[in-house]
Amino acid sequence: MRILVVEDDQTLNRQLTEALGGAGYVVDRAFDGEEGHFLGDTEPYDAVILDVGLPVMDGISVLERWRREGRLMPVLILTARDRWSDKVAGIDAGADDYVTKPFHVEEVLARVRALIRRAAGHASSEIHCGPLRLDMRASRVTLDGTPLKLTSHEYRLLDYLMHHQDQIVSRTELIEHLYDQDFDRDSNTIEVFVGRLRKKIGIDLIETVRGQGYRMRDAEPGR
Repeated sequence: MRILVVEDDQTLNRQLTEALGGAGYVVDRAFDGEEGHFLGDTEPYDAVILDVGLPVMDGISVLERWRREGRLMPVLILTARDRWSDKVAGIDAGADDYVTKPFHVEEVLARVRALIRRAAGHASSEIHCGPLRLDMRASRVTLDGTPLKLTSHEYRLLDYLMHHQDQIVSRTELIEHLYDQDFDRDSNTIEVFVGRLRKKIGIDLIETVRGQGYRMRDAEPGR
């Protein structure tokens, strides 16, 4: 999953970026509202963490513009503890959730997981696909109860496919959601990671849809 962090405080931006990266997300960063709006308007994100008090363009204005332009990604706003009006304005502008400063990074991670989970239509933090189990809280995958050892790229690919089960996902979509804006994107790497995943899973849960991409399907009998 790919996340955008828009926060002008250099230290807090770095802390959030490192925590999200450690949890398996790909993270892009912006330090003012204008840069944040541009990235959110031109790149596909699975969620955005948006500070309200930004230079150049404030966070509420950024969010309002995104929503007017049809950008539907989940947005978590960061507000000051004593500015209840910012919370109201943010929700009215289209925010999906908020966190007040100061906060524990673990709370932000939990709320981001919830936003992504709800956007994909999942009620639980654990996703099942046949014998596969993906625990978003622990960034852990098991096959028939046995932990799978995956590289970060393999985990991100499997995570995205499991969040979008029974949907055809193109190689372009995978590239856009698995790599940050500075990564040298090559569609051939997706095929390599899919091949590695298939060997580790050992069963045909990832289907190749000719000319369109991949689809993750439950291969249990009766499906």
